[in-house]
Amino acid sequence: MSKLVFYEKPRCISNQRQKKYLRSLGITFEVKNLLSEPWTVENLRSFFGEEPIHRWFNSSAPMVKSGEVDIHRIDAQHALKWMINEPLLIRRPLLELGTIKQSGFEPGPVLSALKITLEPPEDLQSCSRPKTEMDCKETG
Repeated sequence: MSKLVFYEKPRCISNQRQKKYLRSLGITFEVKNLLSEPWTVENLRSFFGEEPIHRWFNSSAPMVKSGEVDIHRIDAQHALKWMINEPLLIRRPLLELGTIKQSGFEPGPVLSALKITLEPPEDLQSCSRPKTEMDCKETG
């Protein structure tokens, strides 16, 4: 089987929980920094499959929350250009297993290939920022 690549935002508490979960299942993976990866439109686009454009975005990103980027009115090309210039906009983690890719830690092609079934109320996707700690704060 191909090696899993896990693109994360360093210090993101949710990404830390997701990696811990994968390790608990005995899954090994390579971690890459989503913010410093040299993305191209083609490569980044390949992670989103048939997902609607608004689901490509990190809904907690300041530019989304402020309305600066309207994720419900943007076309694919503009969305990808925004994300390449501002990687905090990218929904994470990005997961890559050989040629299989997905965004977000929820049911999808990569988790299916790994035979991972998340059972409710198992939510490893939502931001888990504690009220007193700002490690997950969207500042970079």
